[in-house]
This record gives sequence, C-alpha cells and structure tokens, in this order.
Amino acid sequence: MNDSHWLTNYDSSNEEFWKRNGKKTAWKTLTITTAALTLSFATWFLYSVIVIKLPHIGFQFTDDQLFWMGAMPGLAGGLLRIVNTFLIPIYGTRKVVSVSSLIKIIPVVMLGFAVMNPETSFTYFMVIGFLLGIGGGDFSSFMPSTSLFFPKKEAGTALGIQAGIGNFGVSLVQLLSPLVISLSIFSFMGGGEIIVETGKTIYLENIAFIYVIPLFIIGIWAWFSLKSIPVKASFKEQLDIFKDKHTLYCTMTYIMTFGIFAGFSASFPMMIKNLYVPLDKNLDPLQFAFYGPLIGSASRVIFGKVADKIGGALLTQVTGIALIILICRLILGGYLTPTSPDQFEGFLFIVLAIFFFTGIGNAATFKQFPVIFSDSPRKAAGVIGWTAAVAAFGPFVFNVLITQSRMMTGDSRLFFWFLVVGCVMATAVNWHFYTKSGCERPC
Repeated sequence: MNDSHWLTNYDSSNEEFWKRNGKKTAWKTLTITTAALTLSFATWFLYSVIVIKLPHIGFQFTDDQLFWMGAMPGLAGGLLRIVNTFLIPIYGTRKVVSVSSLIKIIPVVMLGFAVMNPETSFTYFMVIGFLLGIGGGDFSSFMPSTSLFFPKKEAGTALGIQAGIGNFGVSLVQLLSPLVISLSIFSFMGGGEIIVETGKTIYLENIAFIYVIPLFIIGIWAWFSLKSIPVKASFKEQLDIFKDKHTLYCTMTYIMTFGIFAGFSASFPMMIKNLYVPLDKNLDPLQFAFYGPLIGSASRVIFGKVADKIGGALLTQVTGIALIILICRLILGGYLTPTSPDQFEGFLFIVLAIFFFTGIGNAATFKQFPVIFSDSPRKAAGVIGWTAAVAAFGPFVFNVLITQSRMMTGDSRLFFWFLVVGCVMATAVNWHFYTKSGCERPC
C-alpha cells in the first residue's frame, strides 16, 4: 500500500493535534465509514423482508424454512464479525472498508436473480443468506477503526453516531422495500414480474438490485478517500484481550443490548406474521417492522452524547432493568400467545419500547468499553470488535430458538424466559463491576 495512505503521526489524545488536523480527519473517516455501515446493515437484513414475500410469489417454503432463511445472515454475520475483529490492525481502515463494500455486490446480485426464478432451491437461498452475512461482519472492523480516530472523551458520541446511523440500514431496507417492489426499474433484465393475490404486480428483485450502485460508489469513495492508522498487531498478539475477565463481562452486556436489537430486527416481521396475521388477515408486517429498528437506531444516536456526559454504566443499568420488565410483560401479558387481534397494539408498544432501550444500551456500552480498557486503545478496539461479533449472532439465535421453542412447547415463551435470565445476569454484572460505588472499573 502507498505510504501516503497511512497516518504515521496520528494522536487523537493530543489536544493541539486534534484541533489542528485530527478532528477533520476523524469526522471525514466517520462520514464515509458510517455511510458504508448503513449499506452493510441494509444488505445484512434483506432477508427480514424477503422471507415475508417469498410465499406470496409462489415459493413453497414452510414457516420453519423461512425462519432458517432469516437466521442464516445472522449466523454468518456473527462468524464473520469474529474475523473482522482482527482485520484493522493487519490491513488498515482503507482496504477493509473498500473491499468489504464492493464484495457485498456479489450476494446482492445473486439474490436479485434468485427471486426471479421460481425454481430456485431452498439450499441456494441459504447460501445467499450466508453471503449476505458479510454485511453483518463489517461492524466489527468499522467500529474498532472509529475508536482509533477519536479521543476517549468523544468516543461515545462518535461510536453512537456510527452505530446508530448504521443501524438505520435495517429500517431503510424494511421501509424502502415495500415502496420499490412496485416499480419496474429492472424490467430490462427480463422476468421477475409477479402478480400476487391482491392483483398487484410486484418486482421482488428490486429489493436486492437497488443496492448495487450505492455499494459500488461507497467502495470507490472509501478506496480513494480513507486513510489508516498503523496500529500493528498480529492475530496472535490480539488474542490477549481474552486474558482479561472484563472481555467476558463486556460481551454479556453487549449481547443484552445489541444482541436483542439485532435479534428482534430480524424476527419482528415473522413474529407479526405468525402471531397476529392469522387473527387479522389485513395486517401487513412490513407496515410496522421498520419502526423498531428506526427507534432503536435513533435512541442510539441521541444517547451516545448522553453517555459521554454521565458515563455508560448507569445507562446500561437502566437498559437492563427496563428490558427485564418489558420482556416479562411480553410473556405474562399473553402477547406471545394472542387470541384476539386487539392484543396487537400492546404487543407493538412493548416491542418498540424494547427497541428504544436497546438503542440506549448500545450507545452506553460502547462508551464503557474504551474506559474499561483505557490502558490500551488497541485492546479497547479489539473488545469492541469481539463483543459486536458475539452479539451479531442475535438474528440467528432469535430465529432458530423461536423455531425450537415452538416445536418443543407450541409457542415462543420458553425462549423469551431464557432471554429474561440472560438480561438479569448481564445487568447484575454491570452493577457489580461498573456501576455501584467502589466498583472495580467505574465507567
């Protein structure tokens, strides 16, 4: 790589340097990588929309198969985030962001042609779903990169903005998809026109093809505009984060926040379809699904700055308590075993409140991690990448375990009780080590 692409004397902790050069460079990098991350989230969650529509255009997949399809990008996203955790110190910001943006064009194009062919197999859709997980993997390289560019006092704001706006990609795909499927913008490719039961003509391939040009533009923009901070460390050297018990504790709190956000984002449309559409045939899951990720993303952006002012631990504590109460209400209120369409309003309110608090917790935890690992910015970046990797299994866990819970007990309440237990454990850990008076690492 050309030496001019490496920032050899970058020091965000130096006030004079930050005001003179660092701030401009950091915010330029944040702008490009956040735009890239937004498209990453959009492509990662394409299946949250696709699986709802496939039965309407003639694909004969069972509900369990649809849940597995929805789970596959989550599985891949988690696995690829583990890989991404270690990429920035090896390859640098410029290469990682550029290549990851351009490579996502491959599964997007595959998906566009797959939905145009009614003979496309379940196996092929599963392969595409796994490749879409590339978009989920990006987070664990983009966020650590951002943490290197900003001083600790502004890290919460920067990471909150990036993750929050990036998460808008979920709402983008769930909001934009119903609008674009009615347009014949790719009809020149032939095929793809489907007339559904309502008499409407839809072009499901639009949901995928519409992202090709933006991904290409972002990839080229990143290649020619981004620079990298040389924080060199081999893969083996970066494994030292696992020698610190706080890596585990940070992982628990981030699973509680982002894991639940991502899991609900992926499964929310299918939950509406399976729980409430049988009670009200006029209910369209996609009319409501995008609100959750939108609210969670917005609260993440807003509370990033709040976390910078009051610290992240208190906000994480509030999040944990709120999630425990809300999920218990979801179970005990009968909203997971509805008998009347009138219950949908309560179900929607509770789930949107869960999204709101996970957004707060997402902002809070990313403020905490650089403080907890303040002795080493490289370790802090590694922990951000690792915790994000594990939490990225949320879509996979939600879709698979909801399916397993339904098979074992007839409904999903068993899975959500396990979710409550996990929140109790993470909230207790956060209180003991990071929140209470005299705790080990106050943050």
